[in-house]
Amino acid sequence: MKESILKILEELETQSALEKSRKVNIIPENRMLAITKETGELLNMILRLKKAKNVLEIGMSVGYSTIWCAEAIIEQKGKIITIEQNPEKIKRAKENFQKAEISENVTIKQGMAIEILTELSVQQQNNNFFDFVFIDADKESVTKYFDLIYPMVTIGGIIITDNMLYPEKYRQEMKKFSEYIRSNPNVRTTTSPIGNGEEITIKIK
Repeated sequence: MKESILKILEELETQSALEKSRKVNIIPENRMLAITKETGELLNMILRLKKAKNVLEIGMSVGYSTIWCAEAIIEQKGKIITIEQNPEKIKRAKENFQKAEISENVTIKQGMAIEILTELSVQQQNNNFFDFVFIDADKESVTKYFDLIYPMVTIGGIIITDNMLYPEKYRQEMKKFSEYIRSNPNVRTTTSPIGNGEEITIKIK
């Protein structure tokens, strides 16, 4: 792994641990709420196995998961479109991307995820375009996100959804989401206990 990427990942892991332990005082809306390192490694491995080039991320935060994804697709000259509403997190993410030297691989779209996904979904060039999608945004809208994303994913494309098991307050909501996906005959899906629980879904037709 490139030194610049490794360094910023380690910095963000330290910051995340401090925030989770409440050893630093961050207002709730600006907390990283980052994926676990194990989830980052999982995303990175699947992206490499897939040789993915076109990645969509819903919920960038300060860019920790984005960097894990970018590291895996740089060799393929891949690109990531990532969505985030919070301007403070976008500012921090841009700084992190510059330090990691991945800025040219990332396009940030600021705004409400549901609105941006709706805009992307009506653009003809995005039909069957993304070969990898990572969903880590508000859990109340996760089914709506999936329905908007689905037509934009290639056959054989992968959708990974975070927080299937933790925090526990979302577990019932995410269980309903998993059952909803399982009712779709055009996908195969499984829930992995890695990190906070990851739904790994493959579009088969």
